Amino acid sequence: MKDNQGYFMLGKNIKKIRQKRKLTQDKLARLADVPYTSLTKIETGVIKRPSVQVVAKIAKALNITVDELIKE
Repeated sequence: MKDNQGYFMLGKNIKKIRQKRKLTQDKLARLADVPYTSLTKIETGVIKRPSVQVVAKIAKALNITVDELIKE
């Protein structure tokens, strides 16, 4: 249960930080070099376990660490 909650928080955290930085999903996807559909699915929890590489790319594009991105 805790594990799945962490992934749900990941999507919420990405969305929260993205909106705080006034980035659209499309813009963040381009900056992170990840497919737009993947980003939207991660944010909404459809993709429950994104790869470490994708999470790292998103964190880098948001200029934060992976740890900061996955914290609850």
